[in-house]
Amino acid sequence: MMTALKLSRITIVLLFTGLMTIPSLAQQSLDKSEVGKIIREYLLENPELILEVQQALEKKQQKELATTQNEIITSRRDEVFSAPYQIEIGNPEANITIVEFFDYNCGFCQRALSDMESLLEENKNLKFILKEFPVLGEASIEATRVSMAFSKLVPEKHAEFHTQLLALPGQKDGNRAMQLAIQMGASQIEIMTEMDNPRIIETIQATYGLANDLGITGTPSYIVGNEVVFGAVGHDQLASRIGSLAQ
Repeated sequence: MMTALKLSRITIVLLFTGLMTIPSLAQQSLDKSEVGKIIREYLLENPELILEVQQALEKKQQKELATTQNEIITSRRDEVFSAPYQIEIGNPEANITIVEFFDYNCGFCQRALSDMESLLEENKNLKFILKEFPVLGEASIEATRVSMAFSKLVPEKHAEFHTQLLALPGQKDGNRAMQLAIQMGASQIEIMTEMDNPRIIETIQATYGLANDLGITGTPSYIVGNEVVFGAVGHDQLASRIGSLAQ
């Protein structure tokens, strides 16, 4: 009977990865230290195998995540496309919708604002749904609460409020958001009262939950069709995906 040292290196690797459960192989006399030594030597001589395994694992995980995301977007369409307080910009009757998760203090979101504006100018059959996703601290949460209160009180100006607040330089907090809201005609007292509406916190928490289920942890992130796109990918990549949906 062959010992571990007489077995081919590939056979040893196969044994190490689980084939020892096969009776004909399990009966062979193998010393664990010898097995480990041979596997180590083999991998050191062929380190590309580790990279191949890692790449295969990442590809599998990405495929599984994409499948999960597709299922969530399909089964929870009201939550994705018709949630309370969301901001809609573009053609309300558009056949193509992009959902963007954003934070008012996200510099990448601020730069992505021009991408959205360009895409809307180029395509009149396009609509953006903007979801408040304050992940950058308490200042962002307070700015979001003001924004949502403004949406309830002055819904016809919510899109304008959003673009102006996001475009402001520096950190946006509750005070800066409130100043803009007042400049745009809202009552400070009414805004402050509406900010305490439990539905605002419930909506923020629901967005956190949806983002978590979709694997979204940062901003901006987009939903284009049934695909989640992470990061500020820029005008051209978004335009390409929109073109695919239009075909």
